[in-house]
Amino acid sequence: MAPEYYEINELAKEESWRMFRIIGEFVDGFDSLSDIQPAVTIYGSARLKPDDELYSHTQEIARRLGQLGFSIVTGGGPGVMEAANRGAREAGVTSVGLNIDLPEEQTPNPYTTKSLVFKHFFVRKVMLVKYATAFIIMPGGLGTLDELTEVLTLMQTEKIKPFPVILFDSKYWKGFLDWLRAHTLGRGFVDEADFELLRVCDTTDEVIDTVQEWYLKQAIVGRKALAK
Repeated sequence: MAPEYYEINELAKEESWRMFRIIGEFVDGFDSLSDIQPAVTIYGSARLKPDDELYSHTQEIARRLGQLGFSIVTGGGPGVMEAANRGAREAGVTSVGLNIDLPEEQTPNPYTTKSLVFKHFFVRKVMLVKYATAFIIMPGGLGTLDELTEVLTLMQTEKIKPFPVILFDSKYWKGFLDWLRAHTLGRGFVDEADFELLRVCDTTDEVIDTVQEWYLKQAIVGRKALAK
């Protein structure tokens, strides 16, 4: 039986040389994405099927944001990511897919206009955050939770500015938010102010209005980002 693949094994063997690959991935990302702003990153499950209502919601959100001049950034795979890139393509704006090289391949979806494939998760996560000025979190699994908590941590620690973080589908997120309040807030591990970073939305209109209102308040002008 072949040994299981773990990236840490490769790190131990060729740690010094591996740094050049990491630097190269950062350079490729910076060069490719430096012109995409204003942009919104959309996270969510790769397992979502096209006939799911959530797929249609995601596609519509991305399309309407695109019509306002926002580029759309996703992880480049299927499911929610495909729906978001598809909506961006329909709006005629930059549709970014930042895929990841895995032992079990995640096939890039066909709706991106800029597509990059990363070997290292941490480089990909930087690129998903760096150029976005709003984050929409659709229902998803462990990867989505990882991405959500990283964004919140970066804002909490003031490593990035406090941009809108939108959780779509209140029923899906209720248990998670209740747990955060009952346990992490209840024991003093987070502050009430940390919850101010989050907005929970159930309709496309609520999502669009939340992003637009923040842009108007901040007086940030994109290509058409302030258009009503």
